[in-house]
Amino acid sequence: MSSIKTSRIMNKQQPVQIRNNRGFSLLEALLGFLILSIGMLGIASLQAISLKVGKTSVYGTVAMMKVEELFESMRVNPTATALNSYAAAGAGSGTNNSCVGATICSGAELAQEDIYWWKKNLTAGLPGSATTAVTYTAAVAPSKMATVKIDVNWDERNKDTGGSISKTYTTTARICTEVPC
Repeated sequence: MSSIKTSRIMNKQQPVQIRNNRGFSLLEALLGFLILSIGMLGIASLQAISLKVGKTSVYGTVAMMKVEELFESMRVNPTATALNSYAAAGAGSGTNNSCVGATICSGAELAQEDIYWWKKNLTAGLPGSATTAVTYTAAVAPSKMATVKIDVNWDERNKDTGGSISKTYTTTARICTEVPC
């Protein structure tokens, strides 16, 4: 016997053939779900990459802001002696000389204290232990502009290798050592 049935559409009789299509809709739904799942995994992967890149960007921004903060301290305390003290203390940890309030500190003591607090803030904002180097090149007459270079190095975790990646932020500024410049 044939599987042809008739249906009534607007008072007309038309033959409608029903085939053995059982489970076809279920297969279409499963394939759609598979494609959707692959797309969602791709989106999750992009999210993870975006978070990693965002964190690296934050660390770079912290390093940049802290270096600019130290340059501003140097511009306020620009004598050759003070700039030498910044350079000497840059590789070390600096010294807390308590140069606040009524305490009178020399330019060199203020430079050591600036480095002390700068390093405290820098290590709070960067992962692991950040290392720094401050290089000072004195002004050559007739110029009154000294050159100061600051390097900040830190290690970030690398999820791919399980180790760490070294990152560096380096910048150079010219600082006027005498007034007028």
